[in-house]
Amino acid sequence: MLEVDDGDIVTFDTVSSEGLMEDQGRDPVSYFGRFGITRHAILDEAVEIAASGLKRESPAKGPHIVHGPVRVRGAEAGDWLRVDFLDLRPRVPYGIISSRHQRGCLPERLPRNDNGTTPVVFSRFCSLSDNETHAVFDYRTGRASIELSPFMGLCGVTPTGETPLSTIPPGSFGGNMDMREIVAGSSLFLPIQISGAGFFMGDPHFAQGNGEIALTALEGSLRATVRLSVAKPGPGLLSGQRAAWPVAETEDHWIILGMHEDLNEAMRRCAELSVRFLAEQTGMTENEAYLYLSAAGDFSVSQVVDIVKGVHCLIRKGDFGMRGDWSLERALSTGQCIVRS
Repeated sequence: MLEVDDGDIVTFDTVSSEGLMEDQGRDPVSYFGRFGITRHAILDEAVEIAASGLKRESPAKGPHIVHGPVRVRGAEAGDWLRVDFLDLRPRVPYGIISSRHQRGCLPERLPRNDNGTTPVVFSRFCSLSDNETHAVFDYRTGRASIELSPFMGLCGVTPTGETPLSTIPPGSFGGNMDMREIVAGSSLFLPIQISGAGFFMGDPHFAQGNGEIALTALEGSLRATVRLSVAKPGPGLLSGQRAAWPVAETEDHWIILGMHEDLNEAMRRCAELSVRFLAEQTGMTENEAYLYLSAAGDFSVSQVVDIVKGVHCLIRKGDFGMRGDWSLERALSTGQCIVRS
């Protein structure tokens, strides 16, 4: 297990599971060769994983290749692990979007073959532009362009308990949240569950639409560089009482996350936590926060395909006269709220 100091920077060379799945033949050289990809353009790690003979205990354990855990010295249960995403860049010039085994949000209808039968896997290979800003999505009568916005779909801290968990559903520890906003320049705060935190990541994405309705995003291997820091519980959002669910922030937004197997309940949880955040951090009453969020909060479905569904709310810092000059970490260190008028 890698062990680092508080504030250390770690680079993960992540590997996408596409091309390594059993339903794809578990042979990335053969699989990507169908699309004209030569051996030198396929990651050595992918080839080694395929040749190793390692297999999942069962599909229920999840398809993801997970990197970690990383132990952070000084991290204790009840603290927060701050993950600053410093750089996220593609390791290969291609990606795959897949729907498989009727696990999208329209399993009764899609995908379907022309004869009406149900394919085990329906995928689309996408090559990246030379400057790696877009992916090319070819369809029957034309071509579309997908703007790249790389992020890690799976980021978390080791949960308590001795029973190994599936990588599919997210939880209070983070995990497979598939929240597309945690791009380079953003920060993710994870409630630490065990001594050392045990940070892990996986499921690299080149791009994803909110909802991720067909099952996967545009999947592709990334080099991810992050800073891992320990944040002690403080007022408001990062209080000990609040240390239950991951939260995030970008230069322009605070992001509140709600999760539950029932999408309606995930929405309710996200709304409740967002109201509480504004009441604690701005001096609004909960009634006022409720109205503000109805007019200005941006609630989005993170994903609906990971058993536990996610809804996240983006709250604009600019509405409170702030952008990158105020952060959750600053609130921790100063004990100050956003604004008390």
